[in-house]
Amino acid sequence: MQPRLTLVTLGVADLTKSRAFYEAWGWKASSASQPSVAFFQANGLALALFGRADLAKDAGVEDKPTGFAAFSLAYNARSKQEADEVYARAIAAGAHAVKPLQDVFWGGYSGYFADPDGHLWEVAWNPFFPLDEQGHLFLPDHQT
Repeated sequence: MQPRLTLVTLGVADLTKSRAFYEAWGWKASSASQPSVAFFQANGLALALFGRADLAKDAGVEDKPTGFAAFSLAYNARSKQEADEVYARAIAAGAHAVKPLQDVFWGGYSGYFADPDGHLWEVAWNPFFPLDEQGHLFLPDHQT
């Protein structure tokens, strides 16, 4: 098996509101989007926004509040300055500041915000994980 992550789907309470947030943050919705789902290209994978109740129904699980979901999405920046700009743009678009950007114990620079549905996003600059020209992150032991 080839390890692969191709699509991340976030269950959202209000698709119109969530789509507007991501577009205000700078993401561009794909023409593949429909009234019930929004798709955004993100380098080699895609992000989808889908109604929370519809996502639970599709998966055959109960839709119940979860509180802290024990995962986060991440935007890795090329510099501290870019991290500051991306974080500020998310807040201006309607995100809730969770943890301001700051130098962190592992040697980078990181902070968190929550999107309108509470999904955590980390914005980070990691000097140990440089990005290629397309913005892809490759771990140190990655074989091309």
